[in-house]
Amino acid sequence: MESFFSFLEKRVNDCSSLLCVGLDPHVSDLPAPNADGALRFCLDLVERTAPYAAAFKPNAAFFEQFGAPGWAALERVIAAVRERSQRLGSMIPVILDAKRGDISSTADAYARSAFQTLGAHAITLSPYLGRDAVEPFLADPEKGAFLLCKTSNPGAGDLQDLALSGGEPVYVAVARLAQGWNTRDNIGLVVGATQPEALARVRQAAPGMWILAPGVGAQGGDLETALKAGLRADGRGLLLPVSRALSRAANPARAAAELRDRIISIQYQRTK
Repeated sequence: MESFFSFLEKRVNDCSSLLCVGLDPHVSDLPAPNADGALRFCLDLVERTAPYAAAFKPNAAFFEQFGAPGWAALERVIAAVRERSQRLGSMIPVILDAKRGDISSTADAYARSAFQTLGAHAITLSPYLGRDAVEPFLADPEKGAFLLCKTSNPGAGDLQDLALSGGEPVYVAVARLAQGWNTRDNIGLVVGATQPEALARVRQAAPGMWILAPGVGAQGGDLETALKAGLRADGRGLLLPVSRALSRAANPARAAAELRDRIISIQYQRTK
């Protein structure tokens, strides 16, 4: 049976890329401060960067702020990725950055919303309510979940760095738990690229899992450092979301191509 990560691996093969294009329609960047402006902004970015994207990651909050029209725009953006994938002959996964986390009955509704209504292929989740709150998102092996493990925000350490009774920090325990839950090959982890030491530690604790590592570019994460810390032994296993460095570039397509090529170069140096 196919799984979310088998689909992702196929896309990585097709485009020779670990670049995840973030779709974050900040109001200040839009042609109009409304849902239609967000839609036009994202459709343009999808069209320009799709050949170089291993995945797209729309952030739900930037659409939800516009109410029902924003929700409709998000659905249309995901449909546009699907249409573009068909033209390219290669499915580009959509990871909905929604950071959901609630009791299992509510989680079931969130899962239907993300996967059935919107048509996303994966979603970001908080694991802190435990496995039963994550399980509704995992029922279909072809749909994926990236669990928040070590995030890139300044206050991440308030909880994630707390030492458990054996001295291991919470974020490492989350990585180990996720490995045990990953029976359908559809769980990954979120670890900030701004935290290279933690990224290396999570990679050691979960050597085979895929990691979504936001923070390269505007947040200050270094591309080469993140790749060296987070790549698997086979030179894969790491998705690097980039948003503003692409959307605010004079030529987003060229910026995406150059970033993809830099990633390939660092992969080659690491694995040769």
